[in-house]
Amino acid sequence: MKKEITSWYSQRLNKEMPIVTYGHYGFALLLVPTAAADFLEYERFQMIDSLAPHIEAGKIKVYSIDSVNNESWLNKNMAPWDQSIRHQQWNEYIYDEVIPFIRTSSSQDTPIIVSGASFGALHSMNLFLKRPDIINGVIAMSGVYDLTYYSNGYMDDNVYYNSPQHYVPNLSDHNVLEMIRRSHHIHLLTGSGAYEDPRAGGEFAKLLYDKGINYEFDNWGTNYKHDWPTWRDMLPFYIKTKF
Repeated sequence: MKKEITSWYSQRLNKEMPIVTYGHYGFALLLVPTAAADFLEYERFQMIDSLAPHIEAGKIKVYSIDSVNNESWLNKNMAPWDQSIRHQQWNEYIYDEVIPFIRTSSSQDTPIIVSGASFGALHSMNLFLKRPDIINGVIAMSGVYDLTYYSNGYMDDNVYYNSPQHYVPNLSDHNVLEMIRRSHHIHLLTGSGAYEDPRAGGEFAKLLYDKGINYEFDNWGTNYKHDWPTWRDMLPFYIKTKF
């Protein structure tokens, strides 16, 4: 399997940001880390091994990025306002730097699907919903879509506009809604085993339904807990059966 690590100094984040790519061809699968993890997390936890048949077959080309959660919501020594600003800077890094990198290293019309688990699920869903013009779909696993869950209840404009549970009910821009509605790939996956919160996924699915947005909400049941074996089963299955 072809693997390449690239890095550049991000003007949005004012730091060096690495990205790892697996494969040669296929639609772009952009992986967002969980919690405090880095761009190699999916490799360390054998997700890349689980996706290898699809990578090697040229169905997908995987891009895995760094988060800055340790410099935002997980940094308890940072003021909440500064945390929210850092989060927004990371979004801008994705939209203004990572997406153009994917287009350049694949092709201008390559579909981009963003995916993540746990905190990465919230980020993935948010990234898609805010920019459906440049991201084509989302696979969100074991997510809670209320950012105040991570901001310890703090709310400002940056929290609100990055918290799908809050802003989706008030989405009114017809053009944005129509772009979201045209996606065939809005997948919310959860288990109901230990440390999973399927109610959070179900509540968010209801918000999408109320907006006339097509989605798939799939609860895999009590045998699937909030952990990597669950996600290693879910993501390859959806790549195989839904794309």
